[in-house]
Amino acid sequence: MEEKAEAQRDDLADSLADLFAKMSVMVKGELQGANNQLELLEKMNLRVAEEYNSFGDVASGLRVFVEQLKEKNSSFEGYIQQIDTIDQQVTEFEAVVSMLDKYVSLLESKVQQAFSHLNN
Repeated sequence: MEEKAEAQRDDLADSLADLFAKMSVMVKGELQGANNQLELLEKMNLRVAEEYNSFGDVASGLRVFVEQLKEKNSSFEGYIQQIDTIDQQVTEFEAVVSMLDKYVSLLESKVQQAFSHLNN
């Protein structure tokens, strides 16, 4: 009987050892899967960091470009004021020309009336 009990213990010990070995393989597989996911996440984070780095370079370049445009714009300020002054002078000149045109038309009509009175 002792031999049977010992054989049963050996079978139980073998079954438990097999169970623990299979559990160990399963846990190791789960840990390896989690490790693979973490490595993938790390690679993705590095790739995103590279992208954001290039965005920073683009933004920095844009900032320099905007500063250059501001400088150019400020250099045009004097020209813009001159153009505005010329535009105002042209508007005033047009008003004077219009008044002269009316005056010349009035004189022309008076001269025509005077000639028509002389011819009659």
